[in-house]
Amino acid sequence: MVRAILLFLFVYLAYLFVRFFRSLGKALRPPRHPSQSVRGKMVKDEICNTYIPQEEALREVRDGKEYFFCSRECRKAFLDRK
Repeated sequence: MVRAILLFLFVYLAYLFVRFFRSLGKALRPPRHPSQSVRGKMVKDEICNTYIPQEEALREVRDGKEYFFCSRECRKAFLDRK
């Protein structure tokens, strides 16, 4: 019984040791900034009110105003509505 307790204690200490050194590796990495993942201007989809990067959006010009859409379905719904 004492051997089982000592074995459990040894395994638990090994687990804590590995976890400690893994956390040190994460602390040394440079932080990831949100500005690096999303670039450019965000625009709003007129149908589903979702914000998407302007360079990824589908565009439609109506009466001199530019509208942006996240998908073909939203663009089609907008064209059917007007």
